[in-house]
Amino acid sequence: MNEPVDPRTSGAGAGVDLARVWTGVAAEVWRREAGPVERTAARLLRSPGLARALVTTPSLLIGWLIATAAVVVAGMAATLTTGTPWVPLLAPALAGAGIAYAYGPGIDPAWELAASMAVSDRMVLLARALAVFALNALLGLAASATCAPVAAMTFGWLLPMAAVSALALSAATVSRSANIGVGAALAGWALVVLGGRAATGSFTTVIATTPLVVPYLLTAAAGAALAWYATRIPRRTV
Repeated sequence: MNEPVDPRTSGAGAGVDLARVWTGVAAEVWRREAGPVERTAARLLRSPGLARALVTTPSLLIGWLIATAAVVVAGMAATLTTGTPWVPLLAPALAGAGIAYAYGPGIDPAWELAASMAVSDRMVLLARALAVFALNALLGLAASATCAPVAAMTFGWLLPMAAVSALALSAATVSRSANIGVGAALAGWALVVLGGRAATGSFTTVIATTPLVVPYLLTAAAGAALAWYATRIPRRTV
């Protein structure tokens, strides 16, 4: 029986530059025509490479967007049924998970492509994180506008959303694992919500309580700083 041949090594010793061959294969695999969204992003960002990295963000792909919208709709239905503001309670967790999956290693099929571009990793990550955050904020605002029990706290969850998103991003970049970032976001937000419920008897305490503004701001700032440090370009030593 013939043994299977690995095309990456079959030409070894025969004068074939296999690294160059596979670079060409990868280029063919990733080469595709830019769609209208990508062309618009390229014009706005003035960088085709950054636009390509943005539209390949895992948490901005159609499947993820449909799932996020479905969770928001379910939260609206639960809010109307129970009176508990589930949309503001779910929004920070959804944003945190989406932000964590905006980070590449292990979960982004275009990570190698993004890492090979002239655009810095920080810039790619910043564009992706801001896009994911803005999209989740718009979904939450739309849900709040159409759901009367939530309308009064329309902006109350934006600050905790920023804090949870920063926590997820910092955990993902430090550990280089999107799953760890999601776990940190969900666990942190769950502890805050359950702690507020135990202390005051109300879930809305963590959404529209003035004393929590400073902790949320500090968490957001610390998470952003940690993510910025974790994605720094290492200095080469000679």
